[in-house]
Amino acid sequence: MAGVAAALESARAGLKTALIEKTITPGGLATTGLINIYLPLCDGQGRQVTYGISEELLHLSVKYGPGNVPVDWAHRQSTSRLYAPFSPASFILAMDEALTSSGVDIWLDTLACSPVMDGSRITGIEVENKSGRICIWAKCIVDATGDADIAFRAGAPCTEADNWLSIWAIGISAEQMEGTSGLELLDMYRLGGDNAGINVPQNSQKYSGTSGREVSRFVLEGRRLLLEHYKGRQESQGRNESFPVTLPGMAQFRTTRCIKGEYTLKEYQQDRRFEDSIGLVADWRKPGYIWEIPYRSLIPQDIQGLLAAGRCISSTGDAWEVTRVIPAAAFTGQVAGIAATLSAKSGVTPDALDPADIQKELAGKRIPLHIEDINQP
Repeated sequence: MAGVAAALESARAGLKTALIEKTITPGGLATTGLINIYLPLCDGQGRQVTYGISEELLHLSVKYGPGNVPVDWAHRQSTSRLYAPFSPASFILAMDEALTSSGVDIWLDTLACSPVMDGSRITGIEVENKSGRICIWAKCIVDATGDADIAFRAGAPCTEADNWLSIWAIGISAEQMEGTSGLELLDMYRLGGDNAGINVPQNSQKYSGTSGREVSRFVLEGRRLLLEHYKGRQESQGRNESFPVTLPGMAQFRTTRCIKGEYTLKEYQQDRRFEDSIGLVADWRKPGYIWEIPYRSLIPQDIQGLLAAGRCISSTGDAWEVTRVIPAAAFTGQVAGIAATLSAKSGVTPDALDPADIQKELAGKRIPLHIEDINQP
């Protein structure tokens, strides 16, 4: 989602923009990974917090059905929030349309293999696809891999985290087929532990998302967990009444690796003001909690010409839980696209940009920078 937003922003600004995607679908965990809930853009108390392309993508997620964005979320008495469950397939089609109409050069089924360095500055990316291995040269690169793969391979210092076993998959049952809305068919089976390890299978270990072997084990154990779930259901309902429809096409890790940036957003920094704030994100778990995102958290240490966006920006602990999800990823992606645009046009690397120039661009898009800028409920 961060890569999509960054590409939309820079292409619409008139820059030649390539989006490199290792699968054949944009959106990462939101689509290929089947994490089909566009989490809230509001604070749960009637105030919208996040705007821009993140809001645009929320509406695109349901553009081709099913479902709608709630209309009553702004009423303080309402339990609704500004969010939407969506069909990953419909969202893919909507993003394809938005990206192509914006002039993004889309490279599907293409692996970003290795950064090309000139000293400490990244100047291009070696990629590989059916045509072989080539180099894409760029004035600025946005790492939206979710795992800081480009930053890490370029030599930037990074932080890693472990994950509990879990799997999300879309299934169907006879009860769902009797429903009156297509939303009935979007029921997601969520098995295993949450981000805190609650409900994790007994004797289950934590998994690293940066180890090739552990990625394979995580995926296979997750599918085994799902198989056991369906074996139990089919014993009572039959295999024609309850069955899986589609499985995730990528490992559903929550936190794997992120950059160590010029500033790291930390736990308990909700409501904190940052002079270089580039906007706001809501806490999807805790109504009333709002986080300002400092521009410095998008800038990796020791490497020039590179920005991080999405779940690999510099954050830790509870802050990582807030910044890793779809709305925050899309928002930091747009900001990275703005910074990349300014960097390319001015001929300086992102770390040398004046955050005030980025804030000016955001203000021109009517995106609030500080908590006091949003309307009171």
